[in-house]
Amino acid sequence: MDLQNKVAVVTGGASGLGRATVDELARRGARIAIFDLNAAAGAEAVAQLGAERAVFHAVDVASAAAVEAAIAQVVAKFGAIHVLINCAGIGPAKKILDRESAPMPLEDFTKIIGINLTGSFNVARCAAAAMAKNELENGERGVIIHTASVAAYEGQVGQCAYSASKGGVVGMTLPMARDLASLGIRVNTIAPGIMATPLLMSMPDNVRASLAASVPNPARLGQPSEYGRLAVHIVENGYINGETIRIDGAIRMQPR
Repeated sequence: MDLQNKVAVVTGGASGLGRATVDELARRGARIAIFDLNAAAGAEAVAQLGAERAVFHAVDVASAAAVEAAIAQVVAKFGAIHVLINCAGIGPAKKILDRESAPMPLEDFTKIIGINLTGSFNVARCAAAAMAKNELENGERGVIIHTASVAAYEGQVGQCAYSASKGGVVGMTLPMARDLASLGIRVNTIAPGIMATPLLMSMPDNVRASLAASVPNPARLGQPSEYGRLAVHIVENGYINGETIRIDGAIRMQPR
């Protein structure tokens, strides 16, 4: 898909992997709708990109009504949606039992599942409905990209909820691609390793150095721009479909 003047929705697009992806999309001439809860960062992104090129919507991706309304507003403004990149997510760690052997509150588990997995499906279902109305261009109408994690495969201590949510994202990628194949809508997932997001970069230097040293090659943290470039490549490469692609420097996470 040629991104020039195409319309892309990026959830979690105000910071981190999402913001880097927004920048890469903008470089290729796309018009972008940022879905995020950080209104200040979203407004800053729109100011930098230009109001004619970008729009921000404060959206809880786990809310059916909020997503449906935001998708409708994007179509009303730009006329269509061609690309969805789901970067919104949370990842607090908590063990099943605490030090007193008390169980993790169920709501802590369901919140992570609700945002990372259900939220990804929620936005995808609404974006797909909009994409289905597009004219076919080189055999396709739209592209959906989810964000998983290497934790989908090698979850660490305290990552039961996070790994379950990201494993669910991986698990729904192929059937979603098959569901939407007849409409010319491709679906793929990116599974990042240890990326230099604002949250990770706020950690102490020694912690970041230790994490970087755990990556076989290159022995450093991944850059959000590398995620963004991969996402754009997936959009532009029409034969990538139903796939989960790791971007992790060959890391395989240890238990801790």
